[in-house]
Amino acid sequence: MKEIDPISLALGQKQLDHICRTMGWVMARTARSPIFSQSHDFSCFIGSSSGQVVSQADGIPIHTGGGGIALARLLETFKGRINPGDCFLANDPYVAGGNHLPDFTIMRPVFLNGALIAFTCNRAHQSDIGGGAAGTYNPRAEEIFHEGLRIPVVKLVSQGEVQDDIWRLILLNSRTSDLLDGDLRAMLGSTEIGGNRLQDMATPMGAQGLDQLFGSLLDWAEESFLSAIRKLTPGTYTGEDFFDHDCFEAIDAHIKAAITVSADEVLVDFAGTSPQMRGFKNSSLANTRSAVLFGLISFLGAHIPRNDGVFRRIRIEAPEGSLVNAKPPAPVTSATTYPAHQIIHAIWQALSPPAPDLSCAGWSRISHCNTSGTDDSGRYYVAYQWLAQPGAGAVKGRDGFNVMGQMTTLGGLALPEVEDFETSYPFLVERQEFLTDGGGPGRYRGGTGAEATIHVKYPAEYSFRGEGNGNPTSFGVLGGHAAGIGSCSIRFKDGSSYVPPRFGVERLPPLTLTIKAAGGGGFGSPFERPPEEVLNDVLDGMVSPEQAETDYGVILTGKDLQVDEEETRARRQELRKLERKP
Repeated sequence: MKEIDPISLALGQKQLDHICRTMGWVMARTARSPIFSQSHDFSCFIGSSSGQVVSQADGIPIHTGGGGIALARLLETFKGRINPGDCFLANDPYVAGGNHLPDFTIMRPVFLNGALIAFTCNRAHQSDIGGGAAGTYNPRAEEIFHEGLRIPVVKLVSQGEVQDDIWRLILLNSRTSDLLDGDLRAMLGSTEIGGNRLQDMATPMGAQGLDQLFGSLLDWAEESFLSAIRKLTPGTYTGEDFFDHDCFEAIDAHIKAAITVSADEVLVDFAGTSPQMRGFKNSSLANTRSAVLFGLISFLGAHIPRNDGVFRRIRIEAPEGSLVNAKPPAPVTSATTYPAHQIIHAIWQALSPPAPDLSCAGWSRISHCNTSGTDDSGRYYVAYQWLAQPGAGAVKGRDGFNVMGQMTTLGGLALPEVEDFETSYPFLVERQEFLTDGGGPGRYRGGTGAEATIHVKYPAEYSFRGEGNGNPTSFGVLGGHAAGIGSCSIRFKDGSSYVPPRFGVERLPPLTLTIKAAGGGGFGSPFERPPEEVLNDVLDGMVSPEQAETDYGVILTGKDLQVDEEETRARRQELRKLERKP
């Protein structure tokens, strides 16, 4: 067939991306759970008839980078038994290509004139799937059977007919079955709309033309990735990040990445990574694959198409039984946040020396919890306390975003608005604000992180996941500094205070919850930050006058806070001398 010209190729990618976003709009407007309608904790993607992801423009990058593995499991399991009107469901990370159990994946085959041409897919984090703690995150889990319902690839809809027995089985295993019922229907509806749009797109070009477009898009991604890595000096570069707690006790565990760059590929080797842990912070292979794609593309540049063509030039070595390739029945529910976060940090740190201008400072880890219980009407709810989220690390030319959600969502997770949050749950929000002195100092400052105080009106269960509440978890680059640590604290109605465990599940009476999420790391020396920008940060409440002096060397005087230029020059010279001392 005639070769596709670059303009037609770009237009084809945009059309596919628009179909993905359309599926996302349908999902957000029809799902019942606030985690979808308010926060967009789902992702829509399109796969080729052979199971390769060709578009993942909607949602959260950690969801979709491993989508090809789920499609491969479908094609293996149902070879010769995929028909028009079918829809498939899966979530298991060991046998079905899932990231973790809460992420249900609906995969709908799309046909044109009787030929399979593609799959439209929706991967969505459910509000509750059973298990030992409400809300899908069980810090007490020691094996995957403690985490909820495991689903291999199953045919949920057969030639247009919903399989009622499977549907009822799934709903029976959720504390929020009413929400799950509506959310599954929204997932089916979104992929149906996507399938119809894809058929409309394919009709003028035919099945063969669409397949050629998919192949060319995969080639484009491969070539773009090769072009990016060939700008790096060939060699092996290393990075690592840590765990200091396994949900049960303090540990010293590490994810280590050795990245070997050559002219033809990138090898990401996790040799030396710690063995899988007792708690639920292990990674499935699909999740590790997704985190590797995330780490490489976010560092090298958003111009690289995000499809499976990139994986032609990426080789991953993940030792079996390690934190990045756990063996069953290890629990893995935290995988999409931690250790995905650590995998990405290790990749960013490894690639910083050969490409310093592309360096990304580290993001802090979360400090929040989940809250679940019944409201005054008796309705069961599950709430993610996302009003206080960490700050983002800085990059060259830009301060870190002050509040961005978990790093692995890269802004794809929409944080709830206070008014919606209060109307959805039996909460009253007293405060939500940026932290002062939360961001790591640098020429470009790390995002500050946020603080929120929430009154919970009724007794509830809390699932604590204070990953960011121990040691600093961000890092600075090229002379920038790390941010601090987060915290979670409780005040009861009698005025007494309580510091909950970093990890655990507890049933507590009505209370006031305060969460402080740490900020991101800084980029470049803080002494290179223009004093006027430091002053503006002080006036905005992002930086205190004390930190302006101690970390930035900026002296402010007078009630109206003016920069003392002479004293600032002297202070910065003094601090630079101290910095150079061994």
